[in-house]
Amino acid sequence: MTTTQSTPATPGPVPTRPLGATGPRVSALGLGCMGMSALYGESDRAESIATIHAALDAGVTLLDTGDFYGMGHNELLIAEALRTAPAAAREQALTSVKFGALRTVEGGFTGYDGRPAAVRNFAAYSLQRLGADHIDIYRIARVDPDVPIEETVGAIAELVEAGHVRHVGLSEVGADTLRRAAAVTPISDLQIEYSLISRSIEEKILPTARELGVGITAYGVLSRGLISGHFTRDRELAPGDFRGMSPRFQGENLRRNLDLVDRLRTLAEAKGVTVAQTAVAWVLAQAERRGADIVPLVGARRRDRLAEALGALDVTLDAADLAAIEEAVPAGAAAGERYPAAQMAHLDSERS
Repeated sequence: MTTTQSTPATPGPVPTRPLGATGPRVSALGLGCMGMSALYGESDRAESIATIHAALDAGVTLLDTGDFYGMGHNELLIAEALRTAPAAAREQALTSVKFGALRTVEGGFTGYDGRPAAVRNFAAYSLQRLGADHIDIYRIARVDPDVPIEETVGAIAELVEAGHVRHVGLSEVGADTLRRAAAVTPISDLQIEYSLISRSIEEKILPTARELGVGITAYGVLSRGLISGHFTRDRELAPGDFRGMSPRFQGENLRRNLDLVDRLRTLAEAKGVTVAQTAVAWVLAQAERRGADIVPLVGARRRDRLAEALGALDVTLDAADLAAIEEAVPAGAAAGERYPAAQMAHLDSERS
C-alpha cells in the first residue's frame, strides 16, 4: 500500500471515470448527501452546504440524493448549495436522484411506487425542488413488486426523450431485474451497497453489470460509519439515527464488527493512512481489478470527513495489500444483516 498523502487534510485533484457504457463521465468519488437531511439525527445546515461546496471545489461532480431524504429537504439543500456555488463548479455538478419511497407524516416507510404516472409525478416535484430543468440520473430507490420494472424504466426513458432526465439508473436490483431493465432502455448505472463487509454483489450482480456495460455507484462504502475507524463501542446514537435499528450496530454484532475494524486499523496505521481511506481505496481498487466502472459514494456531512475520504484517491493498493485487507476482513465476515428485516424484504438485489 503506497500513498502520496498520509493525512486527510489536502487531497489532490479528483480524477474522473465513465459511469457505464452509456452514462456520463463523473468524478471517481461521488458525494452521498442523505445524511445531511435524514436518518443520522440532527445535522448542521451551514456545514452541509459548506461540505458540498468543498466537494465541488475539489472536483467532485456527482451529488447523490433521494426525493424522500427529509421529504424533499435534501433536494432543497442541494439546490441552495448549487445556487451559491461558483458558476464553474455549478455547471460541472451532476445530480443523481432516487424516487419512489412512500413515507408517513411520522417519517416511516410504507412501500414504493413505480407506476409510470407516479414516476412522472415524482420527477416533476424533484425538478421544482432542485430548481433545475433536468435530472442527470434518475432511478427508483427500490423495485415496486406490483409494477414490472419494464414499466418503471420505460417511464424514465420517456422523461429522457422529453429532456427532463439525461440517464436511467437503477438501485438495489438483482441480476435478472437488471437484464430486464437493460432490454428496455440503456441503463447508466446500478446504485447498490458495496464495501469490504458487504460484498454479495460480486457473485452475480457485478459480473452482469460488467457484461451489460452498466456502471456501479457503490454506496455504504464505510457501512454507515461502521468501518470508518471513527465508530466506538460505547457511542450513543442520537435520536432519529436509524443505525439504532440496524442489526450490524447491535450488541454482540457491533462488537464483532468493530473487531474487524481493529484488524483493518492495524494495516492502515502501519502504512500511514486512515481506516476510512483504506476502506474507500479498497472499493476504488475493485474497478480495475474487476473490469467494471465503480464509483464509490461517500456520505460525508462535514468538510473534515470529506477531506479524509478524498485522501483515499491517493492510496494505491497492490495485490499484496488487497490480500492482506481481505484476510483481515474476509467476505461474509460481517455480523448481522445490513438492514432490519422489513427493509431487507424490499431488496430485489438480495433475491438475485
